[in-house]
Amino acid sequence: MMKLAKREEQIMQACWHLGKAFIKEIIAELPDPRPHYNSVATMVRILEEKGFLGHETFGNTFQYYPVVSKEDYQKHAFEDIVKSYFNNSYPRMLAYFAKEQQLSQEELNEILEIIKSQKK
Repeated sequence: MMKLAKREEQIMQACWHLGKAFIKEIIAELPDPRPHYNSVATMVRILEEKGFLGHETFGNTFQYYPVVSKEDYQKHAFEDIVKSYFNNSYPRMLAYFAKEQQLSQEELNEILEIIKSQKK
């Protein structure tokens, strides 16, 4: 799965949030400054070519919908971050966040409980 550029990811976030959307609806979800209609339409077509979006035709307009789920993309992006920045080590990643985010003991315990509950 390809990594998305920043604006592509923003468009996908809008599509995941909306479920199905026309270009104008996608633009309304994007942060300011909002890009021009033609720019978004071009990026949506590129996302379709990459296999992230599909569309339904309504007359001469298209309604777009995600083909790749947010969860699948998150999993891929997260695995890529762990591989690229933490030498494919989840313990190193957790240690980094514990140190850099100055997690409290309570937060660390909460993380451990979540991990334990997922293993059952």
